[in-house]
This record gives sequence, structure tokens and C-alpha cells, in this order.
Amino acid sequence: MTTEYVTAPSPATRAVGISRFWRGIGYLLSGLPVGIVAFVVAIVGFALGLGTFVIWIGLPVLVLTLRAARGLAVVERRSTEWATGRALPPHYYRAARGRGIGRLFRALIDPQSWRDMLHAVVAFPVRIATFVITVAWTVGGLGGLLYVTWQWALPDDDEGGGLYWLLTGDQGRVGEIAVNTVLGAVMLATSPFVVRGLVATRAGLARGLLTNQTAALRARAAQLESSRRAAVQAEAQTLRRLERDIHDGPQQRLVRLNMDLEAVARRLDDDPDKARPLVAEALEQSREALGELRALSRGIAPPILADRGLGPALAAAAARCPVQVSLDVALAQGERLAPAVENTAYFVVTEALTNVAKHAQATLCTVQVSADAQRVLVQVRDDGRGGAHLGKGHGLAGLADRLATVEGALDVVSPPGGPTVLTAEIPLAGLGERP
Repeated sequence: MTTEYVTAPSPATRAVGISRFWRGIGYLLSGLPVGIVAFVVAIVGFALGLGTFVIWIGLPVLVLTLRAARGLAVVERRSTEWATGRALPPHYYRAARGRGIGRLFRALIDPQSWRDMLHAVVAFPVRIATFVITVAWTVGGLGGLLYVTWQWALPDDDEGGGLYWLLTGDQGRVGEIAVNTVLGAVMLATSPFVVRGLVATRAGLARGLLTNQTAALRARAAQLESSRRAAVQAEAQTLRRLERDIHDGPQQRLVRLNMDLEAVARRLDDDPDKARPLVAEALEQSREALGELRALSRGIAPPILADRGLGPALAAAAARCPVQVSLDVALAQGERLAPAVENTAYFVVTEALTNVAKHAQATLCTVQVSADAQRVLVQVRDDGRGGAHLGKGHGLAGLADRLATVEGALDVVSPPGGPTVLTAEIPLAGLGERP
């Protein structure tokens, strides 16, 4: 004989269920006013834009309508995730590129924006239905449960008309109270399931129109492919520059050192005194070659970065810069980031300082580094002549490629006359754990 034990829900589970119920109520009740706004904006904006498209006024009107529908779709996604406690699948908007009328046309052909507008129209009757059912079920159930407290205010009609009379054909105040009370209790007891079903209906509509996992995955694949190309390009550029620097610096020193040592070898037998200056010069050449190799290694990944972290490494880089540098690294003492993040941030700062020293004609450079749970933000500002841009073939383009390898972003604001503000954003997700 098998005995089954039914475990009662824990207080924490009951609290979660109650919280989800009230979140569902708020989600369903707030959906109607938001739905009215979304429906009016979509219908009026679409009709006005389409009607005036022939005189070109409709183009910006349609774009603004799509933009408003996108904003309202964001509200619907956030409220749906809040009510259900689960994240929705991803969605994808095409990046707006170009200028002027071309940018407007590109915004007009974004599929997800049209899906957002369609949701504003289709979801309107659904929001009305879910609002009405929610109010009728909860308020009606509460009214039925409390029927005994307010039934006295109803007119006493000898011809009947109450629920008890409709069910039995007889009149009786006690029977009327009993029927309404039982019905109200049943409605209140089932209201969590009704609310959950209504929330699932609205959430399903949002999931169907406001998300597009296939498009998001395609965009993600394209982004990863672009990051891979940028990584290959950045690596090739780094290797070319390293090869050029070695050829122009340490290699020439070593060739000169080899020649001096050969001269020393020839003179040691016949004139040792004349060999002494050549030995001293060879030692100087070896020290300079060693110094240049160390400088090149610092540009790649200095030992201080691996040993002591980003803050001390940036302090050493700032001390080497010929332009005065004000450094502010907002990291806790001894706090370390993932190696890939530290290497990228160090590369961004050192490359930016190199560009400032070579081209900006600046007297002061300010470097700020901050981090939160999602990203590291690097900002380099100088008071130079400005005019920096991300054009192909310029140093900043290589910096943008380097950031693209870790899915980072680079923004440059550099009007003629300055100042130049370079902002790099490095995401933390997917770049390894902190040591």
C-alpha cells in the first residue's frame, strides 16, 4: 500500500503567487489606457501620413508614427516581462544610417517598426476584453461574496428577477443571498486562474508581434561576422605596425651592434686600445635596442598590466606621455577586470594618448575610466585642435576595429578647434571572469 503526502505550499511560494496575481491585475487594468493611446497614435498617424505622402509631408509623419509605436512597444515589452516574470524573446530594429531623406526611407522600411504599429491596432480589442473581464470577474466576485451586506438596498420586486429566481423559479431572500454568496466565492477563488489566462493572452500577442527571434539571431550572426572581420583586420594591422616598428628600431640597432662587434673582433688582435670605444658603442646600442623592445612590449601588454591591474598600468602610460595627463580610474583598490577587458581598455588609452601626442597639439589630456556591472567606459578628452574622425586609414579606425573584436563601441566628437572627446564602451559579458 502506497501512501501519498501532499505538501502544502510554503509561505514564500504563496507570497510569489499573490505578488504575481496583483502584478497581473495591474498589467491588465493599465493596458486599456495605454492601448487607447497606442491605437489612436497608430490609426491617426498612419492615415495622416498616407494621405499626405504625395506632398512628402507624409514621410516624416509616418516615420514619427513608427517611432512612437516603437516607444509604446518598449512599454508593452517591459510591462509584459514585469507581469509574467519572464523575459521575452529578442527583437531587432535595423540601424538607421545615412542622412536626410535617405535616412527617413530606411526608417520607413524597418519590419519590426511596422509590427509594432500592427500590435497597437490588433491589441486594442484584446486590451478592452481583458480589462472588462478582469474588472467584471474580480469586482463581481467581491460583490457577490458581500451580497448579504448590501442586498437590503435593492428594491423588493414581487415578480422576481434575482439569480435564485432565474435558477429555481422561486423567490426567497435567503436563497438569493446563498446563490450570490456562493457565486461570488467561486469567482474570487478562480480569479487568479482567470487573471493568469488573460495575462497569458496579452503576453502571447506581445510575443508574437513585438519579438522576432529569427531576425535577432540573423542580426547577431551578422554582428559576429563583422566582429570576426574586424578582429582579423585589427590583428593584421597590429602585426604590420609591430613589424615596421621592429624594423625601424631594434632591428637597425642590432645590425649596428653586429657591425661593431665584427670590428671589435678584427681589432682585438692588432690594436686592442682602438677596440675599447667600439665595445662601449656596442654596449650603448644593445641598451637602446633593449629599451625599444621594452617599449614595444609595453604597447602590446606590459607586465605591470598583468601583475598590478589596469589602474597602475594606465598611470605608467600617462607618465610616459609627452602631453600632461590627468588620470581618473574609478576602480576600487586592487579591483581587477577580465584580462581581455583590461587589455582592450589599456590599448584604447595608449593609442588615444599616442594620437594626442602626435596630432592634437594639445596641452592637457584627461583620461577617465569607470566600470559598472555591464560595461567599462573609457573617455579621453584633450584640448587640442580637433578635427579627429573615424575615417578609413586613420589611427582611430584601427581603434574602432579593435573595440569591435570585443563588441565594444567607439564614439568620437571632435569639432574643428577642439576639444576632442573619445568615448569607448567595452561590454563585460562574454569576455571572461574577473581574476
